[in-house]
Amino acid sequence: MKENKMGTMEVRRLILTMSLPIMISMLVQALYNIVDSMFVARVSEAALAAVSLCYPIQMIMVAVACGTGVGINALLSRYLGEKKREKASQVAMHGLFCAICNWLVFAVIGLFFSEAFLRLFSDDVQIIMMGISYMQICTICSFGVFVQITYERIMQSTGNTIYNMVIQGVGALINIILDPIFIFGLGPVPALGTAGAAIATVIGQIVAMFLGIIITQKKIREVQLSVRSFHLDGMLMKAMYRIAIPAILMQSIMSFMTVMMNMILAPFSEMAVSVFSIYYKLQQFVFMAVLGMNNALIPILSYNYGANQMERIRESIRFALWMSCVIMAIGTVVFQLFPTQLLYLFDAKEAMLSIGIPALRTISVSFVFAGISMVLCSVFQALGSPNHSLLVTLLRQMVILLPLAYGFSSAFGLDMCWWSFPITEVLCALLSLYLLRSVQKRVLLQLQ
Repeated sequence: MKENKMGTMEVRRLILTMSLPIMISMLVQALYNIVDSMFVARVSEAALAAVSLCYPIQMIMVAVACGTGVGINALLSRYLGEKKREKASQVAMHGLFCAICNWLVFAVIGLFFSEAFLRLFSDDVQIIMMGISYMQICTICSFGVFVQITYERIMQSTGNTIYNMVIQGVGALINIILDPIFIFGLGPVPALGTAGAAIATVIGQIVAMFLGIIITQKKIREVQLSVRSFHLDGMLMKAMYRIAIPAILMQSIMSFMTVMMNMILAPFSEMAVSVFSIYYKLQQFVFMAVLGMNNALIPILSYNYGANQMERIRESIRFALWMSCVIMAIGTVVFQLFPTQLLYLFDAKEAMLSIGIPALRTISVSFVFAGISMVLCSVFQALGSPNHSLLVTLLRQMVILLPLAYGFSSAFGLDMCWWSFPITEVLCALLSLYLLRSVQKRVLLQLQ
């Protein structure tokens, strides 16, 4: 039987070959997010506001899908490393079962609670009506994104990451092509505004889902997906969600942090809130590259954990940290040297530049330290310490960051508020490195 490359290929080459396709696909996804916002902004300010209000729900859906995927990824790769293919196949089937369940939950939320959610933030009837149509389409048809992400994680777990690039790239490109057609109308297609943006989004997701199904059936031999052989296993679900729940919470925290930061910045001006939103979209191009590498790192570490290969685990961690620091350093240089040009992408005027230039330069000081924490959070997930990941993420996004941001903004003003990001990331990077030592000692004892 052919050996899985995650246990045999030279570590640096393995991480690069598995990471690059995921990085590219995630960068395409980041590009789509920005282009999507640009198209909607051309409809009206109300349309952009409606879509922006729905964005936290979309972030939470992706968080649930990707967080569940982390549980699938870690457990499936570990069973493959232990040569337990039947168990690995059961993990994949349980992942698909969870994807359907998650879709049903969000479909119900979108169908019955969209208006109530939007009224928490706005009394504008136009914004609410556009938001309802957008949110209901995205949630009711969210089976595409849940199943798509599950198949992507199955492929990652077996070391086949090139297909992720194809799946996400095709879905994102279809979305970008359909956006202007459905938003502004073309030929027989009427102008649908925000509803058109939602339709373009879900069509891209559904096409990507079917592509994932076809590729998995044709190309992935390590895992056999069969409804007939599926039997619900409570212990397996518990093991999967022991890893998945912290990952879901970690990825959901970002949406809550964004809402809280907006509340801190709103007293200064609406422009301050807009600048933070723009920063968040721009930093995705840097952070997505590290996240792409982390998506490859988790199955590599999990596989070698299951195969008792401690030296490969150590080498993988060292190289991933080095790569992360390089990527984040490049991002810092770009933000330091070209903040004006980055803001011009969003038609920035003098008011936005006066706030945005110091914001981008100050926050980007934190990038390298953030990269260290991000890599080590993935290490903790893969090596059976998901609570360490949750702790670091809570500190990074909520517990340290928000009180600092509020205190600095209240006492020293807006420019000082941005320094809460570098201070938080330095503290959390130091904590992550400390926690890594204890995790490595525990894993070494288990493997002896």
